[in-house]
Amino acid sequence: MDGYWQAAAACAGLPPAVVFARKPKDAAPALRACAVCPVRRQCVSAVAPAESLFDGVCGGRLWRNGRPAAVPSSSGSPRD
Repeated sequence: MDGYWQAAAACAGLPPAVVFARKPKDAAPALRACAVCPVRRQCVSAVAPAESLFDGVCGGRLWRNGRPAAVPSSSGSPRD
């Protein structure tokens, strides 16, 4: 597997506990990194969150058991 996208990922320097967090508050730094990440598509393709039952942040979304989890926005309403 080509590791270029991993090295270029905006979350590359974040602790695994943040990237694989299940709670929105804990995942916030990874979600912010995804917002400016140049390799989001490659990440989603490689991780395949829905197929792998992924828990954590991938492609700008928080996933739990392979399903997108609602993340409250700064206004307090859930983000899909």
